[in-house]
Amino acid sequence: QVQLVESGGGLVQPGGSLRLSCAASGSMFSIYTMGWYRQPPGKQRELVATITSGGSTNYVDSVKGRFTISRDNAKNTVYLQMNSLKPEDTAVYYCTVPVLGYRYWGQGTQVTVSS
Repeated sequence: QVQLVESGGGLVQPGGSLRLSCAASGSMFSIYTMGWYRQPPGKQRELVATITSGGSTNYVDSVKGRFTISRDNAKNTVYLQMNSLKPEDTAVYYCTVPVLGYRYWGQGTQVTVSS
């Protein structure tokens, strides 16, 4: 059983920054690819970024150069640093990890970008 708990969301003005955290329970965290998805209001959930066990990263085009995904295996935590936020970044952000064919999700954290 894997549990994921996100934190760090909130209300921020356009151009601002937030750092999301996702704490994972369970052992062997370091071997799994972790990811962040988001679901804007009225839209489908979409992939934002992933990070492999070796630290390789991948981003959706709309966040490249603004968002950075990272991980601290000693703390079983993955982060999403979000800079230069735009109103279109408003969404519920979810942490996720696939383990043995099953994808686990956190409860999500709301990010609202508005003046």
